[in-house]
Amino acid sequence: MHQPPTPLPPGKKAPDFELPSTPDQTVSLAEFRGRPVILAFYPEDWSPVCSDQLALYQELLPEFRKFDAELVGISVDGIWSHLAFAKDRNLHFPLLADFEPKGEVARTYRVYRSNEGTSERALFVIDGDGVVQWSYVSPVGINPGADGILRALDGLAREGGP
Repeated sequence: MHQPPTPLPPGKKAPDFELPSTPDQTVSLAEFRGRPVILAFYPEDWSPVCSDQLALYQELLPEFRKFDAELVGISVDGIWSHLAFAKDRNLHFPLLADFEPKGEVARTYRVYRSNEGTSERALFVIDGDGVVQWSYVSPVGINPGADGILRALDGLAREGGP
C-alpha cells in the first residue's frame, strides 16, 4: 500500500526553484514574491484526472486572480509534452518541467513518488513571503478540486486585510 508522503507543512519556507516553462523560458518561485502562489504538482500530462483537475483550475483562474494569486502546474514531464498538453486543454498558466534532474523540485517539497518516477497529486499555497500556508496530497486517482486552495487564499487575504 502506497503511503502518501508528508508534504512540506505550513510554516516552512517554500524551497525556491527555477524550472523551464518553454524551451527558452524559465519560471522561478522568487519571481512571485509579494503575491500568493498556488503550486499544483501532478503526476503526468494527458492522464484523465490531471486533465480534469487542471481544466478546473483554468476555469477558476479568475477566482485565484481575485486574491492576486499565481497558479503554476509542475510535473516530471518534459516541456514539449507540457506545451502540447496546455495547448490541447487550453491552459493559460505555466506548466513547469521538473524533468532534469527528474523530480528534483517534487523531492524538495516531499511529494516525489520514487516507485513511479512521478510526483504526487499535491497542492501548496505559498504566501507573498515565500512561506507554505497550506499543503495537501490527494490520492493520485482523485481530483482534489479547489476548495482547499480557495479557503487557504481566503485565509491569507483575511490575515493581510485592513
